[in-house]
Order: sequence, then structure tokens, then C-alpha cells
Amino acid sequence: MEKAKISAIQLFAMIFMFELGSALVVSYGITAKKDAWLAILLGMFGGLILFFIYYFLFRQYPNLPLTGYARKIFGKYVGWIIGLLYVVFLLYDAARDLRDFGDLLLSSTLTETPLSAINILLVLAICYVLYLGIEVLARTAEVFVVILIFIGFTGNLLVYFSGNVDIHNLQPFLENGWKPIVTTAFPLTTFFPFGEMIVFTMLLPYLNRPELTKKVWLSSVILSGLILSYTTSLNIAVLGVEAVERSTFPLLSTIGKVNLFDFIQRMDVLVVFTLLINMFFKIAILFYGAVIGIVDLFNLKNHQQIVLPAGIILIFLSMTIASDFVEHIEEGQKTAQYYFFPLIMVIIPLFMLLVTLIRNGFKKKSRSKSNATK
Repeated sequence: MEKAKISAIQLFAMIFMFELGSALVVSYGITAKKDAWLAILLGMFGGLILFFIYYFLFRQYPNLPLTGYARKIFGKYVGWIIGLLYVVFLLYDAARDLRDFGDLLLSSTLTETPLSAINILLVLAICYVLYLGIEVLARTAEVFVVILIFIGFTGNLLVYFSGNVDIHNLQPFLENGWKPIVTTAFPLTTFFPFGEMIVFTMLLPYLNRPELTKKVWLSSVILSGLILSYTTSLNIAVLGVEAVERSTFPLLSTIGKVNLFDFIQRMDVLVVFTLLINMFFKIAILFYGAVIGIVDLFNLKNHQQIVLPAGIILIFLSMTIASDFVEHIEEGQKTAQYYFFPLIMVIIPLFMLLVTLIRNGFKKKSRSKSNATK
């Protein structure tokens, strides 16, 4: 691991933008229909449960990334394999998000641009920032989170002043009962994006004040969850639930309805810029987690020597992960959500938690016996 430190505010900014990611602009949680906002909130609470699992493991090994304490818990060889599995997952997830970004940009604005060109340019920018180190990425996040908040505030004002919000589109409450809400929340809105925060187990050792981890992580997850829930509600209130279901990027359609004085129109650039900021940081964080994992597993001197080779792998994966956008979405909703994500985000961390608790119990018993003999 590189010798670097990041502040609590910088960690907050990174987690906040990471959680928003592409979920802010797609039809997130819409399988719950008008109650999508509630499904997102339930998913957030599921994510908070996962947070406490990850946080417990971090407290046990505050100076090690996940790939490091996996070997402490499971032993040198089994732990190494599990660490490698997490590296593969982080690269895969980064490739999925890179493909998301490329396809979203293609269909919304850069319709004549090759997908490969978009992906290569973004990865080169990410590789440059990560080559400079995690501190540069953190400082950049600290600046861009302010820009993101300003864009969000401006966009909301424009939507409300346009008079397009109809709160009746969100009624009636629980129209289809609890079943679609629960099935949407678990696993969809829990794993994406809240379960993906497991990547920060690779970054937490860089925090300059580890005692603030819980406060920073919880506040950023809760705030991002509330914003995602609110944004989905706003999309439904403006467009109606049927239009949101049909739309690939409902936030783009919501902003597209802005029309003030027949002068302020076509504010799509706000959504595109929001997507660019969020996806840059989400992909960069996932990619950096994978790079740090490789450095740790293979005992490399520094991360700089593998940033570019890993970036080439990332570009290749993003291009070959699916033949088209429809197949890409289907793979994410079925294979990843129901098989790969539960293993990585729930099963293995829970097993780590149980093994650690059992070991701690045995240590306490041995200590009490030794004290008794004295």
C-alpha cells in the first residue's frame, strides 16, 4: 500500500459520489412502481446492516485492506484465494460501471462516437489520477462534491419553477402491496449501490482519523440513500410511473421538461455532467481497490507499475462483458445480483465475522484460564 492519508471530509465525498453513481440517472427501483422510493429506503437499511459487518472487520484489522485480513482470518492460502476473488469482483464491477457510463453517454449525447473511444478516454483519465495516488483522487473528490451539490440544487429549482411536479403521480401509497417493494429492496436496491461499498474496506486504512470512520460512512450512506429515494420520487412525480418504467434515463427526461420563459430549455447538460462526475469517481474507486488488492496479494513495491496494465484489462472487460446494452442490463439484474453479489457482499463477509468472533471467544477463554492459574 502507498504511504498516504485522506481526511474524513474527503472520505465522505468519495463515498457519497460512489453511492450515487449511475443509480441517480437510471430508473432505479422502479420495479416497485409508485413505491420505488420506499424500496430504495429499505435497500438503504439493508446496506446499513452490511455496513456494520464491514465496519466490525475493519475495527479488528484497522491497518489492513480486506485482502490482507482475509489471509489473517482464513490462513495464507485460502485467504489469498479469497483476496483474489475480491480483486476479480472489483475489476468486474468497475468494468460493468464503465460499460454503463459508455452506453449511457452513447444513447444520450454522443450518439456517433464509438463506445471504445469513450471508455478508453475515461480510463486514461482515471489511470492518470490514480498514478498520482489516492490523496490526489481524494482531493479531487473534495472539490467535485461541491460542484455536484450545486448542480443538483440548480436542477431541482428549475424543475420546480417549471411547474411540472404533480404529487398525485405518487399516489396511492402501497397500491400493489408490500411484495414488489420487498422483492425490489432485497436484493436489487440493497446490493446496488449500497452493497458495493465493500470496496471501501480496501481504502479505510488510509483514513487519517480512523475513529471517525463510523460517523463518516453512516452519514454518507444515509444521505446518498435519501437523495436516491427523493430523485426517484421526483422522476415519478414529473413523468408518471409508466414513463419512468419505459425510460432508460428518467432523470434526463425530467430535466428535459424544464422550460422557463421559453428561454431556459434543454438543460440535459446538467444530468450528463452529474453522470460524468459520479461515474468517474465510482469507477476510479473500484479500480483503485482492485489495484491495491493486486499490490497486496503479489507483494509489489507500489501501485504505479500496474495501473496502466490493469487499465487495459478494464477496457477489454468493459467491451467484452456483453454484446449490447440490453444483454448487459440483463446480466446485471440476474447473474450479478442473485449469484455473484450475494457471495461477495454477504456470504464471505458474514463467514469472516463468524470466524473472527469465534477466535476472539477462544482468546478470551485462554486469557481467563491463564489469569486463573496465576
